[in-house]
Amino acid sequence: MRGVVWLTLLFSVAVVAALTLGRNDGLVSLFWGGWRIDLSLNLFLVVVVAGCMLMFLALHAMRSLLTLPTKAKAWRQAQRERGAQSLLREALVHLWGGRYARAQRSVHRLLSLQESTGEASPDRGALALAHLLAAEAAHRLQDRVQRQHQWDAALREALDGEQRDAARLQAVGWALEDRDANRALGLLGELPPGTARRSHAMRLRLQAARLSGQTLDALRSARLLTKHQAFAPGIGQSLVRSLALEWLDAARDADQLRQAWVQLEHAERRDPYVVARVALRSVVHGAIADARLYLRPCWDEMRQLSDEERAAVALATLASLEGLGVDWLARLESACQAFPRDPHVGLVMAHALAELQLWGKAKQHLTTAAADLRLSADLRRRTWLRLADMAEHAGSVDERLAAIEQAARVN
Repeated sequence: MRGVVWLTLLFSVAVVAALTLGRNDGLVSLFWGGWRIDLSLNLFLVVVVAGCMLMFLALHAMRSLLTLPTKAKAWRQAQRERGAQSLLREALVHLWGGRYARAQRSVHRLLSLQESTGEASPDRGALALAHLLAAEAAHRLQDRVQRQHQWDAALREALDGEQRDAARLQAVGWALEDRDANRALGLLGELPPGTARRSHAMRLRLQAARLSGQTLDALRSARLLTKHQAFAPGIGQSLVRSLALEWLDAARDADQLRQAWVQLEHAERRDPYVVARVALRSVVHGAIADARLYLRPCWDEMRQLSDEERAAVALATLASLEGLGVDWLARLESACQAFPRDPHVGLVMAHALAELQLWGKAKQHLTTAAADLRLSADLRRRTWLRLADMAEHAGSVDERLAAIEQAARVN
């Protein structure tokens, strides 16, 4: 199509030239001193056009000759940049391929190339990235001195805050792998607020806090990550729960346990597993009344709990029955009516009746629970021993011996 257009234009020019210059009846006379030159108009026009073209070509050639050093310099700079990019890609491939020594050699060649061409300012962004790659390779080779040297060089060559933040985040990962929590937290503290709120930075802070034993800080980071959906469904809740349990376990007495419980969020205080753990820890510290106070909301909402959650709440309640009041009886009976076949709910009811000294009902429920194979051997053994205590209290030696024999046979 382009050829057709050019051919059409050529024919158009030929037609115009033929119509305009075809007669050739014009005359141009040139006088110079005592000389006169007569030229036809067509020849004069051809000479003028040719002269203009020759002058244009001469000027273009002169300009090209004068700009030749600049073009040579630009060509050398382009060659250097292409070589640097090639070496940078080569270093990345070697690093990802596990060839750390080769990656270091590629970076050293890149740095030598930058130093050998002093006529142009080096690309500091590429240099910072090269030093960071060399630091990563040195880290993989367990060369901490070289790693620190390259990392310092990367910070010096960094052009903006983004590159410096990237270098610091990379160093935080190295510190965590070295089990140096203090350095990791120090580097995280140097990050600007915007960078510190990124998911990657919060993940690193979570790991550093857990490594340093700062469970509450780790719990806060886990809450933020879960809020921003940084974990797969269910993983975030499980992590927050485990950190909450760890935070409660760190309390050394009942007062510290109460303070730790207050610092948990509402959703965590409604978690049945967390409630069960704080109740068990309260029993360990001698605050049995507090344990039942923690467990009460779970029993009031027992219909909303799963089988595993009901079992955890029931076992925690079983450990906190000492000094149980009659106000709990209606709550336990309601749970038994809602879940008549739940072995753990029935077990708690049986031991609660024994604690309240309702011997007739207690014996019936305890006998049923002791024979329920869905319960663990330890729970069934404990139930038989409770029946033995009741028989001793009632003065029935035979029943006591029979219950002790049944407890011994449980395995």
